[in-house]
This record gives sequence, C-alpha cells and structure tokens, in this order.
Amino acid sequence: MSSVKEEAKKLIEQLPNQTTWDDVMYEFYVKKKLSVALKDADEGRLVAHDAVRKKLQG
Repeated sequence: MSSVKEEAKKLIEQLPNQTTWDDVMYEFYVKKKLSVALKDADEGRLVAHDAVRKKLQG
C-alpha cells in the first residue's frame, strides 16, 4: 500500500496545470470520503438501499 504522501503526489500530477487550490482541496476531500466509505463497506457497516428509502419516505 502506498503512503498518503505518495497518493497525494499522484493525484496532483494527474490534475491539469491550470488547477486551483480549490480544485486540489476538492480532490483530496473526495479521495478521503471515498476511502472512508470503502473501509466501512469492507467492514460490513452498510445500510441497505431499501432501508434508506423507507427511512427517507417517513
């Protein structure tokens, strides 16, 4: 597994030259959120789609 620093470098290298700080921060934010979500899924912390739908419908 690569380090966070290595992953950050790879992510930045993939962005276009005209990237703003906001673009970089957004990419980091999304990467972090996806990482947490995938870990939760791997550990079985999931909610079924139908359960969410019922909860949202009231």
